[in-house]
Amino acid sequence: MQNKEPELIGQAVNGDKKALETLLLSVQDMLYNLSLRMLGSPQDAEDAVQEIMIKIITQLSTFRKESAFSTWAYRVAANYLINCKKSMFAQRPLSFEFYGEDINMGFVPNTEDLLQGVEEEILADELKASCTNVMLQCLDPESRCIYVLGLMFKADSRVCGEILGLTAEAYRQRLSRIRKKVAAFLGEYCGLSGTGKCNCQKRVGYAILTHRLNPGNLEYSSQEKLDHYDTAKFTEAMEEMDRLSGVFTQLPQYRSPLDAKSFLKKLLKSGSMDVIRAEG
Repeated sequence: MQNKEPELIGQAVNGDKKALETLLLSVQDMLYNLSLRMLGSPQDAEDAVQEIMIKIITQLSTFRKESAFSTWAYRVAANYLINCKKSMFAQRPLSFEFYGEDINMGFVPNTEDLLQGVEEEILADELKASCTNVMLQCLDPESRCIYVLGLMFKADSRVCGEILGLTAEAYRQRLSRIRKKVAAFLGEYCGLSGTGKCNCQKRVGYAILTHRLNPGNLEYSSQEKLDHYDTAKFTEAMEEMDRLSGVFTQLPQYRSPLDAKSFLKKLLKSGSMDVIRAEG
């Protein structure tokens, strides 16, 4: 699609609904995954993607085509997500200190009553996906975005710096400091790192007991995962990631639950598009 981007953008700015739909569909999955890592909750991420898409629509005429459309779209998303105050964790911030203390005290037996007939392994996988995203919420929003973009783009410092308005060197320096902070926590607490004291399977019972895991509503397990081909196009430029960061890079990417085509259709049918464009 990249060769056709200038033409599609011109058509979309001039009101071509099909061109606009094509552009939104090309980025919706990775916008969802960025939102999920940034906000820590599938529901908050889904809501954020809708808000980001509206911003992309309203700001599209300002895109100067000096970068790939996807890079510009992620810049719009990053600005929104760093400043988002609506999410659960924005209202109830976490810290590594609090999370570490919680891990130290958070183990109870995985009884049949707690598991509710769901296999322990399935619940452990669900907890792993949830816990790693929640762990990221211990970083301040800007540091979190620097770290998440580094993982999603395999630390392509030029692209990530461009998204965040930083030079490649400034981005690399900040990412290095953040990675050391995260690695220190993972090394002490996360069993997935190979050295940490926590174990997903042993923590299932405590997570259910404290309402952080619901066997009747597995938010991550129910989501469609992107295959390697879908994600590879976003990670062409790669740098070697340290072993501990692999805890995050091994996590699946998910297909966005939001149907951009239906979302755009409803937006156009509601008459809201004229209002949105006027506000933009």
